[in-house]
Amino acid sequence: MWCAPEDGFLALKPELLNRLAPAYDTTGLCSTLQFDTQASELDLQREIWLALLATPWPQHFPSYAELAAAVRMRANIVHAARKTALAFHTHVAERPAGLWTYSRETSFTVRPGCSLIEALERATQPEVSGQLYDFSCYRATEYVILLAMAKEAREHNPALFARMQLQSERNAVMSGQFHEVFLSELGSNEVPLPPAYYVPGDRVWFRNPDAVSSDVTGFEGSWVFYLGQGLFANFWKRDQPFTLLGKCVEIYHWRHGTYLDAAGELRMDESKVAEQVALTLADPVASAAVFEQMMRWRDLAGQYLEGGCIDRTRESPRWICAGTADIRLPDA
Repeated sequence: MWCAPEDGFLALKPELLNRLAPAYDTTGLCSTLQFDTQASELDLQREIWLALLATPWPQHFPSYAELAAAVRMRANIVHAARKTALAFHTHVAERPAGLWTYSRETSFTVRPGCSLIEALERATQPEVSGQLYDFSCYRATEYVILLAMAKEAREHNPALFARMQLQSERNAVMSGQFHEVFLSELGSNEVPLPPAYYVPGDRVWFRNPDAVSSDVTGFEGSWVFYLGQGLFANFWKRDQPFTLLGKCVEIYHWRHGTYLDAAGELRMDESKVAEQVALTLADPVASAAVFEQMMRWRDLAGQYLEGGCIDRTRESPRWICAGTADIRLPDA
């Protein structure tokens, strides 16, 4: 449900909500309605609309135009996330040299005169660039979101797009600042979202609840997008997206893949993790036990108690339309 002044309060009828998303579980929408969001853009937008209508919290939009833009940006995120693939070296960072430049003060910025959209596509999509680039899944999620928002702004708010282009040339907006500038967050630590409520295009954090293996660089948790159809993006093997069960089982078994290298550094044996994941997924009883444990809400930062890997919130783009956009770019 959401509020827009001219449209009032919109929501699924309770009986329809209970049939399509019992307990606000939206991961089965496509199987229930036989949507194919890979083959049909219309089905993808239908799933986004229905998941928004099933929300347990009011989501406010100042106009129908802003709501429609939110749906388009979510679809853009899904398309870009499906195409995104990265190399995985936790101590390396690189971008396409002809389009990006780096300095310690500004981080990676787009070269003046180069297209922000092209730079983001080449950094994340190997079909466009011809190669994989090394950077974190967290930074990749920022690039996917920025790409989706830039495409929407180029079509429907050119003035904002021009400022986004200028910002990308001057100073990178990233990490906590990126969240503040570009994203809205639904849910809270005090009042969490239902654990299986997802809308296509959501940025999602799965936390590693194991104190030891979470100290391995790159395995503190996993930043992904919900693609719809019950699937989550896999930036390392994009042709093998995760189900919610598969993601939970993978993160659970990170604790069984840690080892110390010759220099005494904590590392991850991913082949061992893959073996353990396959064994668990082949055993329905073991899978159910791991899933039940990992589907608990995650503990708060710095705590490793009895929590699972599920975050209490979801993140999505801010308003972007002319006259109602709430994006405040720091250098543009």
